[in-house]
Amino acid sequence: MDPCPFVRLSVGNLALKIPVASKPARSVVHPSSSPCFCKIRLKNFPLQTAVVPYIPSESHFSDGQVQTLAASFHLSKSDLEKLAGKSFFSKKLCFKIAIYTGRRGTTCGVNSGRLLGRVSVPLDLTGTELKSTVFYNGWISVGKEEAGKGSSAQFHLNVKAEPDPRFVFQFEGEPECSPQVFQIQGNIRQPVFTCKFSFRNTGDRNQRSRSLQPELSSSRSWLSAFGSERERPGKERKGWSITVHDLSGSPVAAASMVTPFVASPGTDRVSRSNPGSWLILRPGDGTWKPWGRLEAWRERGSTDGLGYRFELLPDTNGGIGASAVVLAESTLAASKGGKFMIDLGGGAALNGRTTPMNATSPVCSPRNSGDFGYGLWPYCMYRGFGFVMSAAVQGEGKCSKPTVEVSVQHVNCTEDAAAFVALAAAVDLSMDACRLFSQKLRKELRQTQDLL
Repeated sequence: MDPCPFVRLSVGNLALKIPVASKPARSVVHPSSSPCFCKIRLKNFPLQTAVVPYIPSESHFSDGQVQTLAASFHLSKSDLEKLAGKSFFSKKLCFKIAIYTGRRGTTCGVNSGRLLGRVSVPLDLTGTELKSTVFYNGWISVGKEEAGKGSSAQFHLNVKAEPDPRFVFQFEGEPECSPQVFQIQGNIRQPVFTCKFSFRNTGDRNQRSRSLQPELSSSRSWLSAFGSERERPGKERKGWSITVHDLSGSPVAAASMVTPFVASPGTDRVSRSNPGSWLILRPGDGTWKPWGRLEAWRERGSTDGLGYRFELLPDTNGGIGASAVVLAESTLAASKGGKFMIDLGGGAALNGRTTPMNATSPVCSPRNSGDFGYGLWPYCMYRGFGFVMSAAVQGEGKCSKPTVEVSVQHVNCTEDAAAFVALAAAVDLSMDACRLFSQKLRKELRQTQDLL
Protein backbone atom coordinates (compact mmCIF):
# COMPACT_ATOMS: atom_id res chain seq x y z
CA MET A 1 0.00 0.00 0.00
CA ASP A 2 1.20 3.49 -0.80
CA PRO A 3 2.23 5.87 1.99
CA CYS A 4 0.20 8.92 2.96
CA PRO A 5 1.30 12.34 1.67
CA PHE A 6 2.75 14.68 4.29
CA VAL A 7 4.56 18.00 3.99
CA ARG A 8 7.21 19.30 6.36
CA LEU A 9 7.28 23.10 6.68
CA SER A 10 10.50 24.31 8.27
CA VAL A 11 12.04 27.57 9.42
CA GLY A 12 15.78 27.63 9.91
CA ASN A 13 19.17 29.31 9.46
CA LEU A 14 18.13 32.16 11.75
CA ALA A 15 20.49 35.06 12.45
CA LEU A 16 20.20 38.69 13.53
CA LYS A 17 22.36 41.73 12.77
CA ILE A 18 21.88 45.02 14.59
CA PRO A 19 24.16 47.91 13.55
CA VAL A 20 26.17 49.40 16.40
CA ALA A 21 24.75 52.86 15.73
CA SER A 22 21.21 51.60 16.21
CA LYS A 23 21.68 49.81 19.51
CA PRO A 24 18.62 50.02 21.75
CA ALA A 25 18.53 52.35 24.73
CA ARG A 26 20.36 51.51 27.94
CA SER A 27 17.22 50.03 29.45
CA VAL A 28 17.14 47.42 26.72
CA VAL A 29 19.58 44.51 26.71
CA HIS A 30 21.54 44.39 23.46
CA PRO A 31 21.56 41.01 21.71
CA SER A 32 25.37 40.90 21.73
CA SER A 33 25.23 40.36 25.52
CA SER A 34 21.97 38.41 25.77
CA PRO A 35 20.41 35.93 23.34
CA CYS A 36 17.48 36.89 21.14
CA PHE A 37 14.51 34.71 20.36
CA CYS A 38 11.51 34.62 18.06
CA LYS A 39 7.96 33.30 18.12
CA ILE A 40 6.79 31.48 15.01
CA ARG A 41 3.11 31.13 14.19
CA LEU A 42 1.21 29.18 11.55
CA LYS A 43 -2.56 29.15 11.34
CA ASN A 44 -4.20 26.29 13.30
CA PHE A 45 -0.85 25.10 14.74
CA PRO A 46 0.71 25.63 18.19
CA LEU A 47 3.13 28.52 18.63
CA GLN A 48 6.82 27.57 18.44
CA THR A 49 9.74 29.50 19.96
CA ALA A 50 13.38 29.46 18.86
CA VAL A 51 16.68 31.16 19.78
CA VAL A 52 18.06 33.63 17.20
CA PRO A 53 21.88 33.80 17.07
CA TYR A 54 23.36 37.31 17.04
CA ILE A 55 25.84 38.08 14.22
CA PRO A 56 28.08 41.17 14.64
CA SER A 57 27.29 43.71 11.93
CA GLU A 58 30.89 43.76 10.70
CA SER A 59 30.98 39.97 10.28
CA HIS A 60 30.43 38.26 6.95
CA PHE A 61 27.54 35.81 6.96
CA SER A 62 26.84 33.30 4.19
CA ASP A 63 23.68 31.26 3.75
CA GLY A 64 25.55 28.06 4.54
CA GLN A 65 27.24 29.40 7.67
CA VAL A 66 24.38 28.48 10.02
CA GLN A 67 22.54 25.23 9.25
CA THR A 68 20.03 24.87 12.06
CA LEU A 69 16.36 24.07 12.23
CA ALA A 70 14.40 26.51 14.37
CA ALA A 71 10.86 25.15 13.93
CA SER A 72 9.04 22.56 11.89
CA PHE A 73 5.36 21.95 11.17
CA HIS A 74 4.10 18.59 9.91
CA LEU A 75 1.11 18.82 7.58
CA SER A 76 -1.09 15.87 6.63
CA LYS A 77 -3.29 15.85 3.55
CA SER A 78 -6.26 17.09 5.59
CA ASP A 79 -4.10 19.90 7.04
CA LEU A 80 -3.11 20.95 3.53
CA GLU A 81 -6.73 20.98 2.43
CA LYS A 82 -7.77 23.11 5.40
CA LEU A 83 -4.94 25.60 4.93
CA ALA A 84 -5.54 25.79 1.18
CA GLY A 85 -9.26 26.46 1.67
CA LYS A 86 -10.11 29.95 0.49
CA SER A 87 -13.02 32.20 1.22
CA PHE A 88 -13.86 35.83 0.54
CA PHE A 89 -12.89 36.80 4.10
CA SER A 90 -9.80 34.60 4.54
CA LYS A 91 -6.31 36.10 4.47
CA LYS A 92 -3.41 34.68 2.51
CA LEU A 93 -1.58 31.91 4.38
CA CYS A 94 1.76 32.97 5.83
CA PHE A 95 4.31 32.37 8.57
CA LYS A 96 4.22 35.14 11.18
CA ILE A 97 7.47 35.61 13.05
CA ALA A 98 7.99 38.05 15.94
CA ILE A 99 11.63 38.78 16.92
CA TYR A 100 12.51 39.74 20.49
CA THR A 101 15.66 40.91 22.27
CA GLY A 102 16.42 39.63 25.75
CA ARG A 103 15.76 36.29 27.32
CA ARG A 104 12.66 34.17 27.00
CA GLY A 105 10.22 33.76 29.86
CA THR A 106 8.33 36.04 32.20
CA THR A 107 9.19 38.08 35.28
CA CYS A 108 6.35 38.81 37.70
CA GLY A 109 3.89 37.89 34.98
CA VAL A 110 5.44 40.28 32.42
CA ASN A 111 7.25 39.01 29.30
CA SER A 112 11.01 39.48 29.65
CA GLY A 113 11.72 39.97 25.93
CA ARG A 114 11.31 43.26 24.08
CA LEU A 115 9.73 43.17 20.62
CA LEU A 116 12.22 44.17 17.92
CA GLY A 117 10.09 43.59 14.83
CA ARG A 118 7.82 41.27 12.91
CA VAL A 119 8.24 39.30 9.69
CA SER A 120 5.55 37.73 7.51
CA VAL A 121 6.43 35.11 4.87
CA PRO A 122 3.65 34.21 2.37
CA LEU A 123 3.12 30.49 1.70
CA ASP A 124 1.68 28.77 -1.36
CA LEU A 125 1.40 25.07 -0.53
CA THR A 126 0.14 23.98 -3.95
CA GLY A 127 2.13 20.93 -5.08
CA THR A 128 4.39 20.86 -2.02
CA GLU A 129 3.52 17.20 -1.37
CA LEU A 130 5.31 16.40 -4.64
CA LYS A 131 8.30 18.74 -4.74
CA SER A 132 10.43 20.90 -2.44
CA THR A 133 9.74 24.63 -2.41
CA VAL A 134 11.79 27.45 -0.90
CA PHE A 135 9.56 30.36 0.10
CA TYR A 136 12.30 32.63 1.40
CA ASN A 137 16.05 32.47 1.92
CA GLY A 138 18.03 35.56 2.86
CA TRP A 139 18.03 38.77 4.88
CA ILE A 140 15.06 40.97 5.62
CA SER A 141 14.83 44.31 7.47
CA VAL A 142 13.01 44.34 10.81
CA GLY A 143 12.13 47.14 13.18
CA LYS A 144 12.10 50.87 12.41
CA GLU A 145 14.93 52.77 10.79
CA GLU A 146 15.74 55.83 12.88
CA ALA A 147 17.03 58.98 11.21
CA GLY A 148 20.71 59.59 11.86
CA LYS A 149 21.15 56.28 13.67
CA GLY A 150 21.95 53.94 10.82
CA SER A 151 19.94 51.24 9.10
CA SER A 152 17.41 48.94 10.72
CA ALA A 153 18.19 45.48 12.06
CA GLN A 154 18.59 42.59 9.61
CA PHE A 155 17.02 39.18 10.18
CA HIS A 156 18.11 36.09 8.24
CA LEU A 157 15.88 33.06 7.72
CA ASN A 158 15.17 30.14 5.43
CA VAL A 159 11.58 28.95 4.95
CA LYS A 160 10.86 25.86 2.88
CA ALA A 161 8.45 22.97 2.34
CA GLU A 162 9.52 19.40 1.61
CA PRO A 163 7.55 16.25 0.78
CA ASP A 164 7.62 13.90 3.78
CA PRO A 165 5.55 10.78 2.92
CA ARG A 166 4.76 8.48 5.82
CA PHE A 167 3.25 5.12 6.60
CA VAL A 168 0.36 5.50 9.02
CA PHE A 169 -0.72 2.73 11.40
CA GLN A 170 -3.56 2.64 13.89
CA PHE A 171 -4.30 0.24 16.74
CA GLU A 172 -7.83 -1.18 16.55
CA GLY A 173 -8.01 -1.14 20.34
CA GLU A 174 -5.92 -0.46 23.41
CA PRO A 175 -2.54 -2.27 23.38
CA GLU A 176 -3.31 -4.24 26.55
CA CYS A 177 -6.34 -5.77 24.78
CA SER A 178 -4.14 -7.46 22.13
CA PRO A 179 -5.61 -5.58 19.15
CA GLN A 180 -5.01 -5.70 15.41
CA VAL A 181 -3.01 -2.89 13.83
CA PHE A 182 -4.20 -1.38 10.56
CA GLN A 183 -2.31 0.55 7.93
CA ILE A 184 -4.23 3.68 6.90
CA GLN A 185 -4.17 5.24 3.45
CA GLY A 186 -6.93 7.77 2.95
CA ASN A 187 -10.21 5.93 3.55
CA ILE A 188 -8.59 2.51 3.15
CA ARG A 189 -7.79 0.42 6.24
CA GLN A 190 -5.75 -2.75 5.80
CA PRO A 191 -4.73 -5.11 8.66
CA VAL A 192 -0.95 -5.57 8.81
CA PHE A 193 -0.10 -6.68 12.38
CA THR A 194 -1.62 -8.33 15.44
CA CYS A 195 -0.52 -7.65 19.01
CA LYS A 196 -0.29 -10.06 21.92
CA PHE A 197 -0.16 -8.58 25.43
CA SER A 198 1.00 -10.81 28.28
CA PHE A 199 2.83 -10.91 31.59
CA ARG A 200 6.36 -12.19 31.08
CA ASN A 201 6.63 -13.77 34.53
CA THR A 202 3.37 -15.76 34.31
CA GLY A 203 4.94 -18.57 32.32
CA ASP A 204 2.92 -17.77 29.21
CA ARG A 205 4.23 -20.17 26.61
CA ASN A 206 1.85 -19.11 23.85
CA GLN A 207 4.48 -16.68 22.60
CA ARG A 208 6.38 -19.08 20.38
CA SER A 209 7.86 -18.57 16.95
CA ARG A 210 8.26 -20.94 14.09
CA SER A 211 11.66 -19.39 13.40
CA LEU A 212 12.76 -18.09 16.82
CA GLN A 213 13.60 -19.55 20.20
CA PRO A 214 10.96 -18.92 22.92
CA GLU A 215 10.51 -15.22 22.56
CA LEU A 216 11.21 -13.50 25.83
CA SER A 217 12.27 -16.26 28.17
CA SER A 218 15.36 -17.17 26.16
CA SER A 219 17.11 -13.81 26.38
CA ARG A 220 17.89 -13.46 30.07
CA SER A 221 21.33 -12.02 29.33
CA TRP A 222 20.04 -8.75 27.95
CA LEU A 223 17.24 -8.64 30.53
CA SER A 224 19.80 -8.58 33.32
CA ALA A 225 22.01 -6.18 31.41
CA PHE A 226 19.40 -3.53 30.63
CA GLY A 227 16.95 -3.92 33.50
CA SER A 228 15.96 -5.90 36.55
CA GLU A 229 13.38 -8.63 37.05
CA ARG A 230 13.98 -9.10 40.76
CA GLU A 231 11.13 -8.81 43.20
CA ARG A 232 10.91 -5.38 44.76
CA PRO A 233 9.10 -4.56 47.98
CA GLY A 234 6.21 -2.11 47.98
CA LYS A 235 4.12 -0.86 45.10
CA GLU A 236 5.23 -1.95 41.65
CA ARG A 237 4.04 -2.80 38.15
CA LYS A 238 6.19 -5.30 36.33
CA GLY A 239 6.47 -8.02 33.71
CA TRP A 240 4.34 -6.42 30.99
CA SER A 241 5.13 -7.51 27.47
CA ILE A 242 3.61 -6.96 24.05
CA THR A 243 4.61 -8.86 20.90
CA VAL A 244 3.85 -7.71 17.37
CA HIS A 245 3.09 -10.45 14.81
CA ASP A 246 2.72 -10.19 11.07
CA LEU A 247 -0.34 -11.66 9.34
CA SER A 248 1.34 -15.06 9.03
CA GLY A 249 1.66 -15.24 12.82
CA SER A 250 5.43 -14.74 12.97
CA PRO A 251 6.70 -12.36 15.68
CA VAL A 252 8.39 -9.35 14.09
CA ALA A 253 8.91 -7.02 17.09
CA ALA A 254 8.31 -6.85 20.83
CA ALA A 255 8.35 -4.48 23.78
CA SER A 256 9.27 -5.92 27.17
CA MET A 257 9.18 -4.16 30.54
CA VAL A 258 12.65 -4.89 31.94
CA THR A 259 12.72 -2.47 34.88
CA PRO A 260 9.57 -2.48 37.04
CA PHE A 261 7.66 0.75 37.57
CA VAL A 262 8.04 1.22 41.33
CA ALA A 263 6.61 3.91 43.59
CA SER A 264 9.28 6.01 45.29
CA PRO A 265 9.44 5.58 49.08
CA GLY A 266 6.75 7.56 50.82
CA THR A 267 4.92 8.41 47.56
CA ASP A 268 2.52 6.78 45.12
CA ARG A 269 4.35 7.80 41.94
CA VAL A 270 7.25 6.62 39.77
CA SER A 271 10.02 9.21 40.09
CA ARG A 272 12.46 10.48 37.47
CA SER A 273 15.36 9.29 39.65
CA ASN A 274 14.08 5.70 39.49
CA PRO A 275 12.21 5.27 36.18
CA GLY A 276 10.72 2.10 34.78
CA SER A 277 12.04 0.95 31.41
CA TRP A 278 11.19 -1.09 28.33
CA LEU A 279 13.34 -2.80 25.75
CA ILE A 280 12.17 -2.65 22.15
CA LEU A 281 13.24 -5.90 20.48
CA ARG A 282 13.71 -7.10 16.93
CA PRO A 283 14.26 -10.69 15.72
CA GLY A 284 17.73 -11.62 14.57
CA ASP A 285 19.90 -14.75 14.42
CA GLY A 286 17.11 -16.92 15.82
CA THR A 287 16.54 -14.82 18.94
CA TRP A 288 15.54 -11.33 20.09
CA LYS A 289 17.99 -8.44 19.88
CA PRO A 290 17.63 -5.16 21.79
CA TRP A 291 17.01 -2.23 19.43
CA GLY A 292 15.89 0.61 21.70
CA ARG A 293 15.22 1.45 25.33
CA LEU A 294 12.33 3.56 26.62
CA GLU A 295 12.43 4.99 30.15
CA ALA A 296 9.35 6.59 31.70
CA TRP A 297 8.37 8.27 34.96
CA ARG A 298 5.75 10.58 36.47
CA GLU A 299 6.70 14.27 36.48
CA ARG A 300 5.99 16.35 39.58
CA GLY A 301 4.57 19.82 39.99
CA SER A 302 2.53 21.83 37.51
CA THR A 303 3.83 19.72 34.60
CA ASP A 304 2.06 16.61 35.92
CA GLY A 305 2.57 14.15 33.12
CA LEU A 306 4.50 11.25 31.65
CA GLY A 307 8.20 11.99 31.35
CA TYR A 308 10.10 9.80 28.91
CA ARG A 309 13.48 9.21 27.30
CA PHE A 310 14.10 6.99 24.27
CA GLU A 311 17.56 5.67 23.44
CA LEU A 312 18.77 3.79 20.39
CA LEU A 313 20.92 0.78 21.29
CA PRO A 314 23.74 0.01 18.84
CA ASP A 315 24.20 -3.55 17.66
CA THR A 316 27.24 -4.96 19.44
CA ASN A 317 26.87 -8.64 18.47
CA GLY A 318 25.90 -9.60 21.99
CA GLY A 319 28.19 -7.18 23.80
CA ILE A 320 27.22 -4.05 25.70
CA GLY A 321 30.24 -1.87 24.92
CA ALA A 322 28.84 0.93 22.78
CA SER A 323 26.92 3.81 24.29
CA ALA A 324 23.23 4.37 23.64
CA VAL A 325 22.15 7.55 21.86
CA VAL A 326 19.23 9.58 23.21
CA LEU A 327 16.82 10.37 20.37
CA ALA A 328 13.84 11.78 22.27
CA GLU A 329 13.21 13.18 25.74
CA SER A 330 10.13 15.14 26.72
CA THR A 331 6.81 15.06 28.59
CA LEU A 332 3.23 14.09 27.67
CA ALA A 333 0.33 15.58 29.62
CA ALA A 334 -1.17 12.92 31.90
CA SER A 335 -4.72 14.21 31.47
CA LYS A 336 -4.76 14.99 27.74
CA GLY A 337 -2.07 12.73 26.34
CA GLY A 338 -0.09 13.99 23.36
CA LYS A 339 2.32 12.98 20.65
CA PHE A 340 5.57 11.11 21.22
CA MET A 341 7.95 12.13 18.44
CA ILE A 342 11.42 11.37 17.13
CA ASP A 343 12.66 14.10 14.80
CA LEU A 344 16.37 14.29 13.94
CA GLY A 345 16.13 17.82 12.61
CA GLY A 346 19.61 18.88 13.60
CA GLY A 347 18.52 19.92 17.08
CA ALA A 348 14.85 20.62 16.46
CA ALA A 349 12.76 21.43 19.47
CA LEU A 350 10.38 18.64 20.40
CA ASN A 351 7.65 19.45 22.89
CA GLY A 352 9.82 22.05 24.55
CA ARG A 353 13.07 20.08 24.60
CA THR A 354 15.79 19.37 22.11
CA THR A 355 16.58 16.14 20.32
CA PRO A 356 20.38 15.73 20.40
CA MET A 357 22.32 14.66 17.37
CA ASN A 358 25.73 13.01 17.33
CA ALA A 359 27.53 14.96 14.63
CA THR A 360 30.57 12.66 14.81
CA SER A 361 28.64 9.47 14.13
CA PRO A 362 30.38 7.23 11.59
CA VAL A 363 29.03 6.70 8.12
CA CYS A 364 27.78 3.18 7.45
CA SER A 365 25.56 1.33 5.05
CA PRO A 366 23.30 -1.68 5.63
CA ARG A 367 24.16 -5.18 4.50
CA ASN A 368 20.48 -6.11 4.35
CA SER A 369 17.10 -4.87 5.51
CA GLY A 370 17.61 -6.49 8.89
CA ASP A 371 20.73 -4.41 9.47
CA PHE A 372 18.68 -1.26 9.08
CA GLY A 373 17.18 -1.92 12.48
CA TYR A 374 20.53 -2.21 14.22
CA GLY A 375 22.81 0.16 12.34
CA LEU A 376 19.97 2.69 12.32
CA TRP A 377 20.12 6.48 12.41
CA PRO A 378 21.90 8.45 13.63
CA TYR A 379 24.82 6.07 12.95
CA CYS A 380 23.95 5.79 9.27
CA MET A 381 24.43 9.34 8.04
CA TYR A 382 23.40 8.34 4.52
CA ARG A 383 19.81 8.43 5.77
CA GLY A 384 19.91 12.14 6.46
CA PHE A 385 18.00 14.04 9.11
CA GLY A 386 14.37 14.85 9.66
CA PHE A 387 11.20 13.26 10.93
CA VAL A 388 11.47 9.61 11.98
CA MET A 389 8.22 8.67 13.74
CA SER A 390 5.42 9.85 16.00
CA ALA A 391 2.80 8.14 18.14
CA ALA A 392 -0.36 9.89 19.32
CA VAL A 393 -1.63 8.55 22.66
CA GLN A 394 -4.53 9.51 24.92
CA GLY A 395 -4.33 10.61 28.56
CA GLU A 396 -5.13 8.61 31.68
CA GLY A 397 -8.53 6.97 31.89
CA LYS A 398 -9.27 7.46 28.20
CA CYS A 399 -9.62 4.81 25.52
CA SER A 400 -6.31 5.02 23.68
CA LYS A 401 -5.89 3.59 20.19
CA PRO A 402 -2.45 4.90 19.24
CA THR A 403 -1.89 6.30 15.75
CA VAL A 404 1.67 5.79 14.52
CA GLU A 405 3.34 7.71 11.69
CA VAL A 406 6.67 6.48 10.30
CA SER A 407 8.77 8.21 7.66
CA VAL A 408 9.03 6.18 4.45
CA GLN A 409 12.82 6.49 4.42
CA HIS A 410 13.04 4.54 7.70
CA VAL A 411 11.03 1.51 6.56
CA ASN A 412 12.78 -1.07 4.39
CA CYS A 413 10.97 -4.17 5.61
CA THR A 414 8.13 -5.40 7.82
CA GLU A 415 10.38 -5.58 10.89
CA ASP A 416 11.26 -1.89 10.55
CA ALA A 417 7.62 -0.81 10.74
CA ALA A 418 6.85 -3.34 13.50
CA ALA A 419 9.62 -1.96 15.74
CA PHE A 420 8.02 1.48 15.67
CA VAL A 421 4.60 -0.03 16.37
CA ALA A 422 6.06 -1.85 19.40
CA LEU A 423 7.64 1.41 20.59
CA ALA A 424 4.28 3.18 20.28
CA ALA A 425 2.63 0.43 22.34
CA ALA A 426 5.29 0.82 25.04
CA VAL A 427 4.70 4.59 25.20
CA ASP A 428 0.95 4.05 25.52
CA LEU A 429 1.34 1.37 28.21
CA SER A 430 3.77 3.62 30.11
CA MET A 431 0.91 6.07 30.60
CA ASP A 432 -0.81 3.32 32.63
CA ALA A 433 2.38 2.08 34.31
CA CYS A 434 3.05 5.60 35.61
CA ARG A 435 -0.44 6.20 36.97
CA LEU A 436 -0.50 7.05 40.65
CA PHE A 437 -0.50 3.86 42.71
CA SER A 438 -3.54 5.13 44.58
CA GLN A 439 -5.48 4.52 41.35
CA LYS A 440 -6.50 1.03 40.26
CA LEU A 441 -5.59 -0.22 36.79
CA ARG A 442 -8.01 -2.01 34.48
CA LYS A 443 -8.15 -5.79 34.87
CA GLU A 444 -6.13 -6.48 31.66
CA LEU A 445 -3.12 -4.81 33.30
CA ARG A 446 -3.35 -6.64 36.63
CA GLN A 447 -1.84 -10.07 37.17
CA THR A 448 -3.85 -12.93 38.65
CA GLN A 449 -2.52 -12.47 42.18
CA ASP A 450 -3.38 -8.76 42.04
CA LEU A 451 -6.95 -9.54 40.99
CA LEU A 452 -7.30 -12.02 43.85
